[in-house]
Amino acid sequence: METARTATLIAATIASGLISGLFYAFSVAVMPGLARSSDKTLVETMQNINKAILNGWFILAYLGAPLLTAVTLVLHATDPDTRDAIVPLAVALAAYVATMVITGRINIPLNNALEQAGSPEHTDTAHTTRTTFETPWNRANTWRTLLTTVSLVLLTYTLTLH
Repeated sequence: METARTATLIAATIASGLISGLFYAFSVAVMPGLARSSDKTLVETMQNINKAILNGWFILAYLGAPLLTAVTLVLHATDPDTRDAIVPLAVALAAYVATMVITGRINIPLNNALEQAGSPEHTDTAHTTRTTFETPWNRANTWRTLLTTVSLVLLTYTLTLH
């Protein structure tokens, strides 16, 4: 049982770290870089990123992190000797689930609207699309970055309890 607890905790930590790093990269590099670009470039690039990110590796980490955290939480909750890990694991899971809620309620609808806007060939269309997309998407991504980092920190802390 100890091996299963440790293995799922390590896997959850890695998956959470990958997603936290992805959101962080968008916050500190991708979106600031695109902010310096034309409306057409930002819209077209984000449309392409939104298509490219829907792949097995992303889905594996994005959905794997909360699933593995939940399994780790259950494994720790069922052993009286590891119950000191319950609170940090529960908060890590809650923070990650909050990230998923933000993604589902804010980022995905914005991504879908960006796609539905079509080709950014017309300057007016590209500007309007960018204006409605960029600020709310960045704000939500900042929250996702913070929450996944909280999850990662708590999972890492839980590793020190072993």
